[in-house]
Amino acid sequence: MRTQVVIIGSGPAGLLLGQLLTEAGIDNVILDRASKDHILGRVRAGVLEEGTVGLMDRAKAGSRMHSEGLPHNGFSLTFDGRDHRIDLHELTGGKRVMVYGQTELTRDLMERREAGNAPTIYDADDTCPHDFGGDRPHVTYVKDGISHRIDCDFIAGCDGFHGTSRKAVPEGAIKTFEKIYPFGWLGILSEVAPVSHELIYANHPRGFALCSMRSMTRSRYYIQCPLDEKIEDWSDDRFWDELRRRLPAHHAEALKPAPSFEKSIAPLRSFVAEPMRFGRLFLAGDAAHIVPPTGAKGLNLAASDVHYLFAGLLEHYRDGSDAALDAYSARALARVWKAVRFSWWMTTMMHRFPDTSDFDQKIQEAELDYLTHSKAASTALAENYVGLPY
Repeated sequence: MRTQVVIIGSGPAGLLLGQLLTEAGIDNVILDRASKDHILGRVRAGVLEEGTVGLMDRAKAGSRMHSEGLPHNGFSLTFDGRDHRIDLHELTGGKRVMVYGQTELTRDLMERREAGNAPTIYDADDTCPHDFGGDRPHVTYVKDGISHRIDCDFIAGCDGFHGTSRKAVPEGAIKTFEKIYPFGWLGILSEVAPVSHELIYANHPRGFALCSMRSMTRSRYYIQCPLDEKIEDWSDDRFWDELRRRLPAHHAEALKPAPSFEKSIAPLRSFVAEPMRFGRLFLAGDAAHIVPPTGAKGLNLAASDVHYLFAGLLEHYRDGSDAALDAYSARALARVWKAVRFSWWMTTMMHRFPDTSDFDQKIQEAELDYLTHSKAASTALAENYVGLPY
């Protein structure tokens, strides 16, 4: 088989890139080691920047997002038992975010791809990119015990942090930067109306908490916890009780407990791999970088990578120029590092660290107070939260 672009990974980055290429008339094949049902069963974040919304529209996959998604004009920071609303819409000159579950975004892209008969190969074992340093790259995989090869012009590695694409890069050609945080997020999903119509980010002496939602009937809640916690030690009742303790009184009273149907503990890390291009292999999304979810940037960074990579591939095939492809890594990483900084800053400002001294705690409190009482500081937060321009 031969195609123009092989995309490894059918998460949001791979599916979005594939659909943009398909709409532009550029042939592509998507490979994924998982099944379609497994991919749609994964529960992920769902706060979309305007740039991500625009890319979904360009991929002609945004209609359900606009009808069912929840536009948010602001969110709440809570500390000292009080709410402090960050008015995104006013502070950024009319910008907002869209709350729409990543699973639903993935489903929309899958359905659009299937409607156009664009090929996706699921359950592809032992997928591996080859010869991407030369002019004849190809990808091999095994399906139902039979080995296959796809020749192509370019390979897009969109297969996540543990995928094969980054691992295929020769040792010494890539440099990684990483920070591991000394806590995790214990999260639940519950079929219950959210406690507030906007997200709540809570700083509390007992630890961070986040109240978010997937819809007006499905809530997603998180609390900071030690990394050695066991999920089986957290009953629903224990979780709801701890969440109430970390919220201001009026939110705690409004909170409606309900049985959870998903519960997990996620570790937090910041990770960046440089560069993001190796000959004819391009990394995008979690294959190249991970951010803690505090700033809602993971999915949106994947989308911004796709923006730059699609622009380069489109210029290559339409204009015969490789200028944008040559600039891909530098352009993508410039935005990545700004988002990594923002996510790190939000994480350090909102969480309680095990080694925090009394001095450190006073600095955190002063920063929160300044942030919520200075329009300039609030504007900087809002600009980063809604998404920096591409």
